[in-house]
Amino acid sequence: MYMQRQGLSTGEDQNAYRRSSAVVSRHISGETLVVPIRGKVGDLASIYSFNETGSVLWAALEHPASLESLTSLLCQSFDVGWDDARRDAQAFVQEIKSAGLLTAA
Repeated sequence: MYMQRQGLSTGEDQNAYRRSSAVVSRHISGETLVVPIRGKVGDLASIYSFNETGSVLWAALEHPASLESLTSLLCQSFDVGWDDARRDAQAFVQEIKSAGLLTAA
């Protein structure tokens, strides 16, 4: 995406996201496990597991991060081009947002 590389990003790229405060996460044996908290109790029926790529993105979302910054992080962390990284970051954000694990910052 040439426009993004030149700083002419879409509005979606500039939205900041961060982890929901209603989750607990731990990094164990190379993967990240995330448990939503519902009514002050962990919802063990809804445990999410992230691979290495998801774990990198999840760690970055401890602080507010835009889709563009997450894409850049994937490019730096893995041998992947901008378009593939953006597609992966966008899919990850959409999935965890719909699962209630992500909020607008």
